[in-house]
Amino acid sequence: MVATRKYAAVGSEAECQPGSGGTVLRNYPGITDPELMDAAESAALVDALEVLIEIVPADHRFTADDIRMLHRTWLGTIYAWAGEYRSVDLSKPGIDFAHAEFIQSEMARFERGCLAKYTPCVFAELEEQVTALAVTHAELVLIHPFREGNGRCARILSSLMAAQAGLPPLDFTPIANEMQAEYFAAIRAAWAKGDYDPLRSVFKRIIETTLERQR
Repeated sequence: MVATRKYAAVGSEAECQPGSGGTVLRNYPGITDPELMDAAESAALVDALEVLIEIVPADHRFTADDIRMLHRTWLGTIYAWAGEYRSVDLSKPGIDFAHAEFIQSEMARFERGCLAKYTPCVFAELEEQVTALAVTHAELVLIHPFREGNGRCARILSSLMAAQAGLPPLDFTPIANEMQAEYFAAIRAAWAKGDYDPLRSVFKRIIETTLERQR
């Protein structure tokens, strides 16, 4: 078993980059420093979002295959397994994500349910937009279909849905800073009790903060 920065796993998804001391997953650029990898992933995320906002139609209904495409567009030049469902079980304190063997069926359920109901995200009222973003985001994060980058992939989807709703690019900076604890508590509430209200509050504040910064 090989330890990485966030999880433990076995198999090809667990292979670390030689020279990284087990801190960076094997990657195409040969990056061995965790901080440099974070920077590379962040830069690739910005580039991917710019491309995706241009090519995804405003009336598009997302599918499970689209979610794989989003992940691959973002990380395809970094990891060999980008866009592929994970083959290992993952968990974090307070949350057990979907077992690897059920990811295919869980993503199919996600497509039939959340994605069919909430995309395209063309709701006129802010409260409807907030609900669509919160529920879809929570469900994708709780499935956790990929080896790494699930939260950020869910944020890509949220950004594209927000664009469909006519909102500006969402500023997720607060959930990495002052709202981080609130965000993780909201995800745990969705997992433990099916309670999306805390995440609705998070997304409402994200939208409000984004709109304020646009003025």
